[in-house]
Amino acid sequence: MNKSQETVGSFVDVGWGRLIFAHTFPDPHSVAEILLQEKLNRRDIAFYVNDPQLVLRVAPQDLFLDPSTTYRLDLKKWKRQGQIESHVRVTGVENKDDINEMNRIYSSNGMVPVDPETVWRDREEERFKYFVARPQDSEQIIGVSLGVDHMFCFDDMFNSSSLWALAVDPQTKYPGVGTELVSHLADSFAQRGRDFMDLSVLEESEAAVRLYEGLGFERVPVFTVKRRNHINEPLFIAQDVQEGFNPYATIIIDEALRRGISVEAIDPQRGYFRLGHGNRRITCRESLCELTSSISMCRCADKQLTAELFSEAGLTVPDQVAYSNDDKVAEFLEKHPRVVVKPAQGEQGIGVAVDLQNLEEVLAAIKTASFHADTVLLEQFVEGIDLRIVVINMEVVAAAVRKPAEILGTGRHTIQQLLEKVSRRRKAATGGESQIPIDDETLRCIRSEGFELEDVLPEGKHLQVRRTANLHTGGTIHDVTPQLSETLREAAVRAAMTLEIPVVGLDFLVPSVEGEQYYIIEANERPGLANHEPQPTAERFIDLLFPYTINDPN
Repeated sequence: MNKSQETVGSFVDVGWGRLIFAHTFPDPHSVAEILLQEKLNRRDIAFYVNDPQLVLRVAPQDLFLDPSTTYRLDLKKWKRQGQIESHVRVTGVENKDDINEMNRIYSSNGMVPVDPETVWRDREEERFKYFVARPQDSEQIIGVSLGVDHMFCFDDMFNSSSLWALAVDPQTKYPGVGTELVSHLADSFAQRGRDFMDLSVLEESEAAVRLYEGLGFERVPVFTVKRRNHINEPLFIAQDVQEGFNPYATIIIDEALRRGISVEAIDPQRGYFRLGHGNRRITCRESLCELTSSISMCRCADKQLTAELFSEAGLTVPDQVAYSNDDKVAEFLEKHPRVVVKPAQGEQGIGVAVDLQNLEEVLAAIKTASFHADTVLLEQFVEGIDLRIVVINMEVVAAAVRKPAEILGTGRHTIQQLLEKVSRRRKAATGGESQIPIDDETLRCIRSEGFELEDVLPEGKHLQVRRTANLHTGGTIHDVTPQLSETLREAAVRAAMTLEIPVVGLDFLVPSVEGEQYYIIEANERPGLANHEPQPTAERFIDLLFPYTINDPN
């Protein structure tokens, strides 16, 4: 702590902004003044504000009372619950790559990333420390938390500490990550002899509130004040216009509002809205807008036509044929012992069955697919990494590996219970867009591994429960844009040019995202722009629609 802090009050820069201990400042005016010094793209928090109304009075147009609730854990009574062995271990930050992974998790949760240099430089600080959660058998980071020891920040008469910036990878399959991070901090501070650990959480974060209350935290009357900025705008501005929209529409609406573009909600349930700026009006259905022609839409909608166009353009596609009769199916299966069956029209993996290897399975899948389209396609099964590339305005904006849904055995829960647990977590993480259906395809995958729904999956056993990696059926998405090879970038742009479409999601199967080999499976004229963090998908979409707002200060 330097002299100026001793004179004015105590604060600590934790990487995403400053944690300001408001009760150490001499008066409300000094609390307001330090908040007004907040840096661009940072988030300062004034905690333990004794007279919030007097602080707000200094700059009511710039400051606001944070609508979070403070919870306190009595560390003198703290005791870990249960003796069940965890699948997660908690460590400190070990290298700079750990910080990049922390920021990936923060970005995927819509939270402010940390400044890597600050966190790395201060990793041995006594005042604050970041902890990361990893699986017991892996170095992968699946959660992060920050602990602040108040006794090293100022002369704290309450001998307290606090927990901040808890985040769990929304795509992790491991249970109990948040519990382990919070418990680790409670253990650490209790061993240091601290009496309390406080935290701040929004009331609508129901899962987090349940976690904290389940661990013994209790509400306390503490106020927090922040400065108004674009990061915390949802906390002080009514968000009525976004209500009812799914995450794919919301990410675009938020970017439009940030730029001063008006938004008219037309049909939230179906994803329709109208954007306006000056005399320009554009109607959208999520990422599908008026700039996409009906011809382009037809080309994408018909999977057989898409494959033919790509093949004619010199792009690599799997062998494919439309179902006509059972004899032709047998011929195709003889030529390609592993096949995919899918409706010629459709999206979100509905009616798709993958890696079928006998006639009985194929005919059953054709019957199922025929409920979703008049034409059913048989396609050569290609092994590889499921890669989605988003092209906007003939430029690659994002690339992500999509992994099929899987569950991890605990030795205590049935497969059905694990499916329900993972589905709840995926649904919460994606605004209701992702969950694992218990249908014929899921049952086929489970039975192919020798299990039934009622079986208890052995501890540590990984079980893939879908063959396709669609987000809507529980798949997860992992950004690989920086690793994408130039060959794959060029193929994606050429595919978009072939379809003459301004916004498209292209599904590839590749041996490696850094290699040159590929198959293009299909194209989506309304790709989901959410879940591609940290790539600027929504920003590039609005750039396409309203290019003159790119540098608009509004």
